[in-house]
Amino acid sequence: MKTKKQFIYTIPVKNLENQNVSDENSAELTLNFKNVKSNYLIHRALVSERKLLRQGSANTKTRSEVRGGGKKPWKQKGTGRARAGSSSSPLWKGGGVVFGPKPKIYKSKLNKKEKSLALQTLIANKSNQNSIIAIKNFSETFNDILKTKHFLDLIEKLPISTIKNNKILIIVNGESKSLIQVTRNLPNVKIIQANSLNVKSLLNSNNIIISFEALKTIEETYNGYKKVR
Repeated sequence: MKTKKQFIYTIPVKNLENQNVSDENSAELTLNFKNVKSNYLIHRALVSERKLLRQGSANTKTRSEVRGGGKKPWKQKGTGRARAGSSSSPLWKGGGVVFGPKPKIYKSKLNKKEKSLALQTLIANKSNQNSIIAIKNFSETFNDILKTKHFLDLIEKLPISTIKNNKILIIVNGESKSLIQVTRNLPNVKIIQANSLNVKSLLNSNNIIISFEALKTIEETYNGYKKVR
C-alpha cells in the first residue's frame, strides 16, 4: 500500500513595500504526496484542460441533411449519362459529406485527486524556485488605485522579475474589479481566483503573487496550505 508523505514549504510574507510583516514573516505550505512521480499527472491535467477549451462545433451535412435533392435529376435511361438518383449525393458538388465532422465534446477523464496532485506538484516546483510571494492586505490596497502606472510602481518594489520580460500570476481570494481594471492592459499579468487554479496558468507564470487572504482558501480547496504561524 502506498503511503502519503507530507512536505512543508515556507513562503515569505511581505507587504507591497517589500517589507517583512512583523507578526507574520512566513507561511507554511504543506503538500501531500504519494511516493510516486507526479510529473506525468501535470501532463495529463494540461491535456485535459486543453481539450475542454476546444469548441467541438465543426459540423458538416450528410446527404439526408442537405436541402433539396428529392427529385431525380434525369431519367434513368436514354440520356447517355450515368445514373443519378439525387443531387444531394456525396458524389455531386453541393451534396452531402461522407464521414465529415460532427459536433462533439472533447474531454479526457481526470480524477479530482489527480488534478489536485498535479496542482500541488506545480506549486511545490514554483516554491522551490523561490517564485512565490504572499502579500499582506493585497486586495485592499488596490481598492483606491485606478491607474496601471500606480500598479506597476508597486509591483516593481517586490523582489520579482520585471513584467516586461516575465509573466506574473496574481492569485486573489475573490473577484477584484479594481485590480482587473488596472491590469487589463498588461498582457503578461494574469489574475485568477484561489478556488479555480489551473495547470496552464501555473505553468506559464514566472512569478506568482498570492494575496495573504487567499492562503486559507487554497488550503481548504487543495489541501495544500496551512495557516500562517
